[in-house]
Amino acid sequence: MEKIYSEEPKVCRIASAKPETVQFLLGFSKSLKVINYDNMQFETVLN
Repeated sequence: MEKIYSEEPKVCRIASAKPETVQFLLGFSKSLKVINYDNMQFETVLN
């Protein structure tokens, strides 16, 4: 237990994305449609 808490925390680095990646993800999220019906969930991609 002592070994776990005595270690120095690792430094996190901030990830960066290319503008093309961001545009792709935004476009995909705009086209994704989620429909809930009773206890089921349907996901469709509208093209």
